[in-house]
Amino acid sequence: MKYSILNLAPLRQKENYAQAIDVMIQLAQKAEDWGYERYWIAEHHNAMGMASAATTILMDETLAKTKKIRVGSGGIMLPNHSPYVVAEQFGTLETMFPNRVDLGLGRAPGTDMQTAVALRRKNLDSNFEEDVKELEGYFKDTNKVHAYPAANLNVPFYILGSSTDSAHLAAKLGLPYAFASHFAPAMLIDAVKIYRQEFKPSKYLAKPYVIIGVNAYLADTNEEAKKLVTTQTQAFLNIVLGNSSTLQPPVASNQEVWDNYSEEKLGKVSPHFGPIKFDPDDLIGQEKAVVERMGAVTLVGTKQEVKQQLMNLKAQVDFDEIIVNSLVFDEQAFFHSYELLAQTVKEINSKN
Repeated sequence: MKYSILNLAPLRQKENYAQAIDVMIQLAQKAEDWGYERYWIAEHHNAMGMASAATTILMDETLAKTKKIRVGSGGIMLPNHSPYVVAEQFGTLETMFPNRVDLGLGRAPGTDMQTAVALRRKNLDSNFEEDVKELEGYFKDTNKVHAYPAANLNVPFYILGSSTDSAHLAAKLGLPYAFASHFAPAMLIDAVKIYRQEFKPSKYLAKPYVIIGVNAYLADTNEEAKKLVTTQTQAFLNIVLGNSSTLQPPVASNQEVWDNYSEEKLGKVSPHFGPIKFDPDDLIGQEKAVVERMGAVTLVGTKQEVKQQLMNLKAQVDFDEIIVNSLVFDEQAFFHSYELLAQTVKEINSKN
């Protein structure tokens, strides 16, 4: 089992964007030493609590300050961009940092519809499959227009998804598939099953390859781990409420989060996070249930407990790699959680 990291470059309370990016870089450097396979950076817009709007710029900085770990996009939301410009940017990254660049591609806007209009400044309709094929053509150098220095470079593509739609496409194109189960786990089992059943071997991949997103909160004691995860619970609740917020300090337990929650009214704008859009009418009075569903694929506990949770997850879903997101408030606890996870997976792998 390979293990990787997805980073949204979140801001902690009283932290600025420069500090958030610095923590992102520090984690990449440590992850390299801990044996993580890849380090992906998300694309989010109009999100005050995240510094991950300019994904390729953050990738460049991360690549420059690490030595061997693969760095990629988790992902580039392709409908927001010209495939031609994406090819030029990733071709440039691959030229500067050979054999270290991944190109994860998503079809969602990574934001709300109003911001999507500001990003694209045109009709929002987009054919994701055609965009992927156009992008592929620039790297193959088979399009009428050439994209230098991307032409004839090999940058691995990954199809990202949170529903069964992208599973069909990834299988059809013979590309690896990464599922966003760290916040949208509802269709995880069905999507992976579809992808594996429909997969067509390609020059890129002889057999299916599945990456699943998980949240992870490891500590030296169960009590501490359960405390760490309360920051995620607060963050997910703010997403459901349509509140833009930085990461908040943990509280004693998730129950305390709900004990302190006072049925806040949802904002006038429909809450939205990546590909997930919520209907306010469906949320009122159901906030706790929605937050719990969003975080269903979350590992919490000591190394021993998380080891068993990972093995249980593997028994439910046939995956090849986990990509981990953690919204831990304290920076040292944040790093320690990722270090413990690396140790945990290594122990599992050593016995297989």
